[in-house]
Amino acid sequence: MKFDHLRGTPGSRNRLAAQVWEGARVEADPAVVPELADVDVPKELRATIEHHMSLYPESRSAVLPALRAAQREHGWLSPLAMFQVAAVMRVTPAYLESIASFYDMLELEPVGRRTIYVCTNISCQLRGAQDVLHALCEATGAAPNGTSPDGEFHVRSFECLGACDIAPMASFEGHYRGPLVPEDAGAIVEHYRAGGHAEDLLPGRRYVGDYGRRAREAHS
Repeated sequence: MKFDHLRGTPGSRNRLAAQVWEGARVEADPAVVPELADVDVPKELRATIEHHMSLYPESRSAVLPALRAAQREHGWLSPLAMFQVAAVMRVTPAYLESIASFYDMLELEPVGRRTIYVCTNISCQLRGAQDVLHALCEATGAAPNGTSPDGEFHVRSFECLGACDIAPMASFEGHYRGPLVPEDAGAIVEHYRAGGHAEDLLPGRRYVGDYGRRAREAHS
């Protein structure tokens, strides 16, 4: 398990906990529900998690959106992030990890600040997805399924993103864009380097926008 380094005697767990976050007052045992009073949870993160919990009759049903919120806060699901979610949801960090380890979009290791997932399933593959992936890796400096040396980009292939009609496509921090060509890679990286946001990337090829336009045309 990812938390194996936190196991040990009670005394050693306390010392290791202090290495996870400064001033910890909790034994960093992934099999124990941490007390909320012992874990410093950012106010916005706590509010987001509690909001998702309120939407379900069983609060554990909010685990996935809670983990996604923590990942947005920290960049990945670090031990600290896991303990924060666990404290708010009143579950063990080990329980959270058992769920997080199943889902590809939940990161249990540090990754680049900006995530780029290139769909490489059959529809995208037949339309040049591998060329798009390689171009993005070259432009960002990241190896396939790796992080760029500056820590800015995490580029990886993804089995299916469910947007075959705009193949080949990619998800940029959750924003779908396509169809893409290898020549787009340079403009994408330049956009980010200039301080641009994912939602403003390639505005003419937004997935939602294209879908809305086609829907209007179909009913006109």
